[in-house]
Amino acid sequence: MEILRAEHLTKIYGKGENQVAAINDVSFSVEKGEFLAIIGPSGSGKSTLLHILGGVDRPTSGKIYMNGQDVYAQSEDQLAVFRRRQVGLIYQFYNLIPVLNTVENITLPVLMDNRKINKGRLNELIATLGLGGRQNSLPNQLSGGQQQRVSIGRALMNAPAVVLADEPTGNLDSKNSQEIVELLKESNKKYGQTLIVITHDESIALQADRIISIDDGKIVGDERIREATK
Repeated sequence: MEILRAEHLTKIYGKGENQVAAINDVSFSVEKGEFLAIIGPSGSGKSTLLHILGGVDRPTSGKIYMNGQDVYAQSEDQLAVFRRRQVGLIYQFYNLIPVLNTVENITLPVLMDNRKINKGRLNELIATLGLGGRQNSLPNQLSGGQQQRVSIGRALMNAPAVVLADEPTGNLDSKNSQEIVELLKESNKKYGQTLIVITHDESIALQADRIISIDDGKIVGDERIREATK
């Protein structure tokens, strides 16, 4: 079942002679439960595409549909709610709030949405992410790998339709990188999360169900590696 569809996406920066098409007429769809890797060289438009998919950056033209909903037909307030409830974002630099502890960082999207915390889900995520005993730790008391686990927990806490990860292992050593990839794969299978990962690491991309290659803002390859988790 299709969960996300991009139709003729274009994103242009600058004006006149200084115009640059970061994304140039990109179209594809993603199935529910699929683990998709998007690869390409630096400056190819990968991160721009991810931000458009996540409702963070409006396209110059084209449409995004998630669960059949036209994402950018919404108002800014509706988009903010959409991002909190439908999208889980994981960044290379963690983006944790320094004065909040592990539990507070993980549950922040729920609290911002004025909703009750699902204690069962929180405890399950803490256990799955290997953060037991670290619930009260501040980010500066955690290792890089632990901070990225917290950011994954934050992305999963609202049970979003799609999890988007932008170079999630870019700041980690090889051991921590593989552990983070395994956690993302586990959430993909355990929670049926649709997972889209931007990466320049071929070894990570090859663990996905499907790989889309981007260069100069265009899709230059779309290869299925294995069938998606149902």
